[in-house]
Amino acid sequence: MTDLAKLPVTVITGFLGSGKTTLIRHLMSQTGGRRLAVIVNEFGDVGVDGDILKSCAIPDCPEENILELANGCICCTVADDFIPTIEALMALDPKPDHILIETSGLALPKPLLKAFDWPAIRSKITVDGVIALADAEAVAAGRFAPDVARVDAQRAADEGLDHETPLSEVFEDQIACADLVLLTKADLAGPEGIARAREVIAAEAPRPLPVVEVTEGVVDPKVILGLEAAAEDDMDARPSHHDTPHDHDHEEFESVVVGIPELDDPKTLVAAIETLARERNILRVKGYAAVRGKPMRLLVQAVGARVRHQFDRPWGADSRQGKLVVIAEHDDIDERAIAQALTGLVPAE
Repeated sequence: MTDLAKLPVTVITGFLGSGKTTLIRHLMSQTGGRRLAVIVNEFGDVGVDGDILKSCAIPDCPEENILELANGCICCTVADDFIPTIEALMALDPKPDHILIETSGLALPKPLLKAFDWPAIRSKITVDGVIALADAEAVAAGRFAPDVARVDAQRAADEGLDHETPLSEVFEDQIACADLVLLTKADLAGPEGIARAREVIAAEAPRPLPVVEVTEGVVDPKVILGLEAAAEDDMDARPSHHDTPHDHDHEEFESVVVGIPELDDPKTLVAAIETLARERNILRVKGYAAVRGKPMRLLVQAVGARVRHQFDRPWGADSRQGKLVVIAEHDDIDERAIAQALTGLVPAE
């Protein structure tokens, strides 16, 4: 049994747009009497996910219990950001009963688990479990390689070559580190897609893992909280592509922030994002836009060419300045071209 004196932490990992924030919003609404705290690790300078969660704050998870880390990957800024943030949450009065950590979609979970071995927190914190979210539709479609057919052909021709892409390594490391996999967007994948996604996950997992299908983040908190996995003591069972003395980095990925002018019609922005995804392999777009004549802020979330948008709250005292974070692999980032596609303007030098 886990030492009950230790504060349990659940690490929620998953690829870009897999539904991590949606899951946490659900958990915040179903606390079961637990007092929750949340750490959100963003990739990029616009704190979209943290802002969404703060807007959902409730007495069992008040706004002061929701903290953002936007200075880079949480597992690369342990001493500067992560440890002080954990200590700040533990100093709250009343102290939280459970901490949720939402990693960025590009984070490798195992280096984060190693942070829990730091003397400053090891005696006070335990990793209750690592939850990996996998987009059923994307996994079934094999989107972790730029061109699956060509990669398969190369492997068949030369078994000695390594043709793994950075995206596949991120996905595999997240699955390998997990105690439980949530197969999200099951309604979009259909029965055949779900079956295929389960096959992929089973093939990548280093040990049998429970897989639970979820839609819109709805899952009984009892399924994912209280696992008592003590993951920090179980590192050898969680292999990684990066089990070397070298520090990992995220040079394969890059993000840019684009300011966008007020829109006459959200459809024009949606069309521009869809074109970017197809022509420039953009992985993720998220942020806010102002629509002329509308007092509400337009929240924009895109995974590849699939774009979702909704008015989330009034701008209030905030400037009606739209901003979008665009994330892609390093070779696909062209800030000038992205800005032109989204706004028709070239960013100031």
